[in-house]
Amino acid sequence: LDKKKNGNEVGNPIHWRKTLREQGPKALAKAVRNHQNTLVTDTTWRDAHQSLLATRVRTADILKAAEATNTAFNGTSDVFSLEMWGGATFDVSMNFLRECPWDRLEKLRERTPDMLFQMLLRGANAVGYTVYPDNVVYDFCKQAYESGNDIFRVFDSLNYIENMELGVKAAVASGGFVEATICYTGDVTSNDPENKYNLKYYLAFAEKLVELGAHALAVKDMAGLLTPKATTLLVTELRKKFPETPIHLHTHDTAGMGVASMFAGAEAGADIVDGAIDAMSGLSSQPCLGALVAALGEKNNVDLDALQVLNEYWESVRHQYSPFEVQALSAAIGSNVYKHEIPGGQYTNLLFQSKQLGLDGRFTEVKKAYALANKLLGDIPKVTPSSKTVGDLAQFITTTKISEEELVQSAAILPLPNSVVEYMQGALGPPPGGFSEPFRTNVLKGRPLKDGRDCFVGRPGSELPSYDFKSAEKNLKEAYGEKRITNKEVLSHALYPSVFKDYLAFEKTFGDCSRLPTHMFLRPMTVGEESQLHLGQGKDYYIQLDHIDEFDEDLGTRTVTLEVNGENWFIRTPDIVTTEYSSDTSSGTSPKRREKKDPTNKGSIGTSMPGQIVAVNVEEYDEVKEGQTLFKLSAMKMETEIKAPMSGTITRLLAVQGDSVESDDLLAEIYSDD
Repeated sequence: LDKKKNGNEVGNPIHWRKTLREQGPKALAKAVRNHQNTLVTDTTWRDAHQSLLATRVRTADILKAAEATNTAFNGTSDVFSLEMWGGATFDVSMNFLRECPWDRLEKLRERTPDMLFQMLLRGANAVGYTVYPDNVVYDFCKQAYESGNDIFRVFDSLNYIENMELGVKAAVASGGFVEATICYTGDVTSNDPENKYNLKYYLAFAEKLVELGAHALAVKDMAGLLTPKATTLLVTELRKKFPETPIHLHTHDTAGMGVASMFAGAEAGADIVDGAIDAMSGLSSQPCLGALVAALGEKNNVDLDALQVLNEYWESVRHQYSPFEVQALSAAIGSNVYKHEIPGGQYTNLLFQSKQLGLDGRFTEVKKAYALANKLLGDIPKVTPSSKTVGDLAQFITTTKISEEELVQSAAILPLPNSVVEYMQGALGPPPGGFSEPFRTNVLKGRPLKDGRDCFVGRPGSELPSYDFKSAEKNLKEAYGEKRITNKEVLSHALYPSVFKDYLAFEKTFGDCSRLPTHMFLRPMTVGEESQLHLGQGKDYYIQLDHIDEFDEDLGTRTVTLEVNGENWFIRTPDIVTTEYSSDTSSGTSPKRREKKDPTNKGSIGTSMPGQIVAVNVEEYDEVKEGQTLFKLSAMKMETEIKAPMSGTITRLLAVQGDSVESDDLLAEIYSDD
């Protein structure tokens, strides 16, 4: 080719992923710095829907756009990466979407082989809300890179360098490209002598991040606080101080300033800026990618026509997720973000929580309380999990209508949210400038750590023993079977033990729901409704819902009649909406819907088959011996004995004689000190 555009050969795009995987992260960093155009990252597959749709977009809907996205973006050198994993997507996949987060990463990698994948890593918190043993963070990063992630954007919610060190070093050890992140808050242009988030602060923190061995610097503006003036100042000085280090900018469009700020950053020397496909942009999401590309002009070669093809798809997808759209969102956001500093990714959750707490119509009060909570917690960077702490305290202030003075003075006796107490105990590390006093001292009165200390000193996770992966794998395989458990499942359990167990229990009851079309997954079918289900080549089913029986209070189930390709199917299924579990057996009546046994807990006693309890031989708080008969079960005229798998104390008894039970229903729990 003899034509070039700004030094980049047209029709011969740079393959950024090939550079990373074949030459390594340092070579990628050098190539980015040598690239003359401004690169863009598309956040549609992660942060955009996390900010607008409560992270509810399913893998199946992203997969439908994967090949087209790979084709559209692989034709230009000016798309750097797709942000598509990490953050809240990990636990939401299991908890709400009933999917495996690792499957999402690997399936999307298969369909999008040429694009760099980028994830969000919460430093020492990995993709969780707490601290983990160091080896869990290292193993997680290693597996993520092997499963197809390329770039780790590593941040700490308090910009605490000790937490950052663990996250950065774990990501570097994986082989991936590491963007060490500055969480931006406040106003870097302010001349207020009390402004702790000034240029000196950010440059000093950036220097520490580069010294850790990061390959790039990212500026993460969670709330959309960066103005063009602030962006120009910060990026200009970062570029002067770190001429060889790529700079990647991220913001939210909460005040409508996103495109202007990202353009200003590009002009000041930023290498990469974030945006989202038009239909998934704006409001609390990222700035519009199409508008950003248009603003950059000759400094970016992304084809606007190709973007519009993708945009048309995402317009239709967003419509399917309308139940998760918060109608009050557009009215709730705006330039007042510069006062309350609520992160874009927290808006939808905060609005939902306010409604559930009876604060509907009072979100203006919540926003004012959020600013007060931030002040009382020390004026901190606000991003998961620190943002949750601020939000919890804001909801508490609004609900109780408590004054600042009373809150500070009575903190020792008030029923404060656990997240606030744990934060003051140093569970996230120390905030910039230290904790707010006397609020912290009052909160800690009478609330010691389990070991008797008042609070953590230094990085909390440094005190944790290494996680025993071999033991965990052995226990999980015994509980769920050899084929079901791989290293990825062991990691999911290490990060979210309860969520993981609930996910597998759901899967055992309902099967692989990821194969359902989105409209069937999100909205229950109505009687008479017909739908088509495609499960693979030659596996098409036409399904009509004919009838739903009355609720069976003994079993907590309903019988559903479906017409499947002309044949009637009768399916008894748990009704998890109508009833809530009650463990009160004092009246002699059984629970309407039973818990399931925990296969990872040896003392969790369940049934192996459906039947009826014909004898109960123990009472709560009885001491039992291993092998002792606890229950007798009659199933299809066959009577079986259910024995104690261990010696100990019956701490819960959940069945009475005459109960009808299903497979794996929880009957009792045994506790032992051994």
